[in-house]
Amino acid sequence: MTRTDRCQACGHEGMRPFFEVAEIPIHSCLLMRTREQALDIARRDLELGFCPACGFVQNLVFDAAVHSYSPEYEETQAFSETFNSFARQLVEGYVERYDIRDKRILEIGCGKGEFLVRMCEAGGNRGLGIDPGYRPERTTTEADVRFLNEFYDESHGSYEADVILCRHTLEHIQPVRELVRTVRRSIGDRRDVVVLFELPAVERILEDQAFEDVYYEHCSYFSLGSLARLFRASGFEVTHLSKAYDDQYLLIDAVPADGPTRARLPEEDDLELLTDLVEAYRTEAPRKVAGWRDDCERAAGAGRRTVLWGGGSKAVSFLTTCGIGAEVDRVVDINPHKHGKFLPGTGHPVVAPRDLRDAPPDRVIVMNPIYVDEIRKDLEAMGLAPQILTP
Repeated sequence: MTRTDRCQACGHEGMRPFFEVAEIPIHSCLLMRTREQALDIARRDLELGFCPACGFVQNLVFDAAVHSYSPEYEETQAFSETFNSFARQLVEGYVERYDIRDKRILEIGCGKGEFLVRMCEAGGNRGLGIDPGYRPERTTTEADVRFLNEFYDESHGSYEADVILCRHTLEHIQPVRELVRTVRRSIGDRRDVVVLFELPAVERILEDQAFEDVYYEHCSYFSLGSLARLFRASGFEVTHLSKAYDDQYLLIDAVPADGPTRARLPEEDDLELLTDLVEAYRTEAPRKVAGWRDDCERAAGAGRRTVLWGGGSKAVSFLTTCGIGAEVDRVVDINPHKHGKFLPGTGHPVVAPRDLRDAPPDRVIVMNPIYVDEIRKDLEAMGLAPQILTP
């Protein structure tokens, strides 16, 4: 690991550090089959820095070499109807907006392939998904789609895609400028290619002091403006910018241009706002961390059983950043592939919702507030009525 104060998006020297967490797990979504394995996972430091030139946020002490993305990486949200409804609407919008029918679609970082399959089925398209974490047994479709268990690189430019998708992958990449420029080079002289990226919105993380959304796999954090600036500098015309999923996600649509392009969308003017949000996060996020630590300690001291709902990255970050251990009883997740496993870093068991009947919780901390209604219905169906909290 080498510390870098050079912005990985624009090259500016002089990133401004503003938030640190020491010794956090290098992975949050790898399946841990024993508690010992979960506790023994490698750890590294995180130090967020802000680029005053373009608004990009990155981990200044990130070490990509420690990561191990494989089929054991369990990131899917496709077991949630809330998320599936969002995905269906997104597919329908893309297909209609760009008439994506009978096209070739390349998805970089396709995960378990659900979204690419939807895109191919919706428009009679052909698809190629690339991801080292893909699992073929998860895919059931009649669509013309194939997958490669590998990382995306220059060689995949030979697949002449009409649409290039990249959803929740760029935040895992440290050399973000290199990745976006690789995509641009793969397109060559064509001007009829549509590029569609989706990733977490740093604005919401900063505004809400959402420390649970900061974890080691995510080394890169974008706002609408910083994302557009990267794409424009890399030879794209940005045609659409928006937020989705309760403002948690950024959506950017772009088409290839002959060179750098100028900002044209009002959403791109956010540097002053980001500067203020970063300064507020510097002081308020540590206070929020301390507040949640105290809250869980008080609840445990009063004999109240607390569980977390959502056994993914947010839960790992919440517990390890706050230094919470036995104060939380268990972690619940609807993904059956996580049941019987253990949370990286803390070793908390991950159980199915039905297992809560055996030892009903007094409090449920929902890791993502967008799922509160869905979770409340599940709890009511089991006859449970705990206090529901969100970070």
